[in-house]
Amino acid sequence: MSMSTPGPERVPSTVKVGKTTGQGKPPTGKPGAARPGANKPGSGKGGKGRKVVTPVKVSGGRNWGPIAVAGVVVLIAVGIIGYGVFASVKGSRDWTEKMADISGVVNYRAQKNTLIDDRTHKDGTLTYVTTPPVGGAHNSVWQNCMGDIYTSPIANEHAVHSLEHGAVWVTYKEGLAADQVAVLQKEVEGTDYMFMSPYAGLDHNVSVQVWGYQLKVDDVNDPRIAEFIKAARVKASMEPGAACSGGNTNSDPVTSAASDGSTTMNPSTGS
Repeated sequence: MSMSTPGPERVPSTVKVGKTTGQGKPPTGKPGAARPGANKPGSGKGGKGRKVVTPVKVSGGRNWGPIAVAGVVVLIAVGIIGYGVFASVKGSRDWTEKMADISGVVNYRAQKNTLIDDRTHKDGTLTYVTTPPVGGAHNSVWQNCMGDIYTSPIANEHAVHSLEHGAVWVTYKEGLAADQVAVLQKEVEGTDYMFMSPYAGLDHNVSVQVWGYQLKVDDVNDPRIAEFIKAARVKASMEPGAACSGGNTNSDPVTSAASDGSTTMNPSTGS
C-alpha cells in the first residue's frame, strides 16, 4: 500500500484589520467621535434595540396654589368674625352715644335747664325754651303718636307729652313743597312712637325732636334724619312703657288753664 506524498502546506491568508466600523471600513471623522446612530433606539444589530425611557422630572418646589387659596379663605373668615365683633360692640352702645355721633344734634339734656327738664302737667298755653319744644311742662293729654300725620300745626303742650313717652316728632316748615313733605311722611306713617306736623315759623325746613334732643336740617333727604329716628325712637322715653295710642288726634289748641292753676294728672299713666 503506497502512501501519497503530501503537497505543499496551505498557509491561510492573513487579513490585517485596523480600526473599522462593523462593515470593515475605517472610521471617518475625528478619533473617538460617536458613531452616527450609535445611541439611537433600534440601531443595534437586528434593527431592534431597547426602548429608551424618558426620565420624569420631579419638581422639588412647593405647590403654592392650595396654600394661596387657604390663605384667602382664612383672611375672609377673620374679616367676617372681626366685623361681627365690631357690629356686636357697636350695636350694644347706648343710644345716647349714637346720638352724639350724629352731626348737628343738640343735646339739651346736657344743659340741665330746669325749664326743659320740667315734667309737670299744666293746663292752658305754655311757653317753651326751644322752637319746636323738646321738653318741659305739658298738657296731661298727649298727642296721638302711632305714625300719625297731621296736616295742620298741633298744640305744643300735647306734643311735648308725646315726647315724654318716647315718640319722635317730625316737624317741617309751613309751605314746604308737597313732594318734600311726602319724603318725610314715608319716614313716619304707620310707625308707632312717631308723629308729624307742620310748624309755624320754623327756621329750617325740617326739625326732628325727642325729649331733650333736636336735629334741624334743610334737606328732607338728609340721612341724619333716619339716623336720629333709629337711635332715639322709644329709647328716649322718660316714661318707659307709656302708650302712644289713645291721645289727642286733632290740631286744636289746648283749653284754658284751670282757675286755681292746679296740675291735672293723666288718668292713664298717673303722671
